[in-house]
Amino acid sequence: MKDRQSALDRLAELFERVRSGQPSASRADPNVGVAPTPEATHLIVGLGNPGRDYAHHRHNIGFLLIDRLAAQLGTEFRRLQAKAFVTDARHADKRLILAKPQTYMNESGQVVSTLLKFYKVPIENLIVIYDDMDLPFGALRIRPKGGSSGQKGMRSIIERLGGLENFPRLRLGIGRPPGRMAAEDFLLQDFSSSERADLEPVLENGIQALLILITEGLETAMNRYNSSPSAG
Repeated sequence: MKDRQSALDRLAELFERVRSGQPSASRADPNVGVAPTPEATHLIVGLGNPGRDYAHHRHNIGFLLIDRLAAQLGTEFRRLQAKAFVTDARHADKRLILAKPQTYMNESGQVVSTLLKFYKVPIENLIVIYDDMDLPFGALRIRPKGGSSGQKGMRSIIERLGGLENFPRLRLGIGRPPGRMAAEDFLLQDFSSSERADLEPVLENGIQALLILITEGLETAMNRYNSSPSAG
């Protein structure tokens, strides 16, 4: 009788958790439903299009970099929150929220605005990583603010933030389309074999630039990593 009552008590507790939206204690992912705290110092967002068909496209270099950043920081994307794959990471004394929006590129702003509010990250500590055709392949640029320069993901983010542009971004050069190739076709094309051979050091350079930005500040990161030649 006592065992039956204990089982009923456990069932009642589980029902109450489900009713109130709390995860089951026995099955909960420790990262799910992480409460926003002042520790969440930065939100780092890599831009791209979701799905295997887009995985290695030039337009997805933001995803490629943030995947490697997560791996380097000892974490991986295992939870879905606000239409994004999200994970927590630590670097130095900072708690970082890494995110990969799972909307298409031109709707990225919906994800970013929601996550900023949830984690209470100030807009100046939002960092967005994305492709840039105005930079040659392999170049990178860190900027403290600015417009979208026509990049659809950035345009969506700025619009959803009410026109605010005062957040850092890491632009990764992918070069211009050859000949008369349409920009859209170039973006939605895999990196060439020669580009793939050079992609790893490009991504590693981007990761180091991000970590310097977070720990030593924008000025130091820009002075150190904005020196390579570019078209923009």
